[in-house]
Amino acid sequence: MWEERYGAEEYAYGKQPNDFLVECIDKIPKGKVLCIADGEGRNAVYLAEHGCDVTSVDASTAGMRKAEQLARERNVTIKTIVEDLADFEIQSSSWDAIISIFCHLPPDLRKKVHKNIITGLRPEGVLILEAYTPEQIELGTGGPKDVDLTMTLESLKTELYGLNFSHATEKKRDVIEGIYHTGCGAVVQLVAVK
Repeated sequence: MWEERYGAEEYAYGKQPNDFLVECIDKIPKGKVLCIADGEGRNAVYLAEHGCDVTSVDASTAGMRKAEQLARERNVTIKTIVEDLADFEIQSSSWDAIISIFCHLPPDLRKKVHKNIITGLRPEGVLILEAYTPEQIELGTGGPKDVDLTMTLESLKTELYGLNFSHATEKKRDVIEGIYHTGCGAVVQLVAVK
């Protein structure tokens, strides 16, 4: 599915960064930043434009190729890695920030990745996360069709135990990102610090 989606000429979710990420830019250290499930790289490129040393990881070869293309267009450098998050190792105490924007995984894998995020952040490292909540299924404006792939603030507080949440909310907001996120979305947003 992702190879086909990202293999199209247009950028599936557009070239502009996620709105919540933009709101949080002043909270993100200018050091080493990991963007997981980064698709076509719009968020990684934005962070590189703001002075971060960014690594973008996604399972899609086509997505990472387009991320590199977008980085060239914007005259920035990012490192891309093509790897499934089931296999990708988040190195311990290696990241000043980790970005998870609409990274919807099966529950067991999500819990494993979230545990690895906690380990992978350096002291004072920051996690920025936005994801769809179960309410999004009824809205039908993008995101997963399976409720098990969505997240709630309550579940995230459990899965990310050990991080301090400086911002944590569930809300509805307009999510206009390319052709696949188009309208009012039910989201959970958080900024968490190790």
